[in-house]
Amino acid sequence: MMKYKNMNPIIQQETTGCAIASSAAIASVSYEEAKLVANSLDIYAEDQELWSSISHIKKILKKFGISTADKEQPFAGWRSLPNCALMSIKWHVVNGKPFWHWVVFVREGSNEYVLDSKKLLKTNKRTDFGRMKPKWFIEVYA
Repeated sequence: MMKYKNMNPIIQQETTGCAIASSAAIASVSYEEAKLVANSLDIYAEDQELWSSISHIKKILKKFGISTADKEQPFAGWRSLPNCALMSIKWHVVNGKPFWHWVVFVREGSNEYVLDSKKLLKTNKRTDFGRMKPKWFIEVYA
């Protein structure tokens, strides 16, 4: 049985809390609980490494007992994604440093969706795949 069935979006509480919210969604915990875990690892929402490096989000997930692929893979299309993946969207470079917004892709049989933690979205369980422009993904193992 797949561990990531019926995942729910978690809304980020800080403007820069997408990694914490994505970790919370995957671990099926509240934002507050994921934030406490992140803080216990000296990881804070204000830390730019949360959205310019993969190491922090991997540490948070590991603390929850969730493993991921070692490296990111280039996005080649929605059909080629694994059943659960962290994805980078809104990828851009500022002063030579890459930044992105973390989201979670989920496939349950033929049902596919993206959990996006951004507060101002009409719906945080997205299926508007044409509007999202992923750069790469990291597989999350069940």
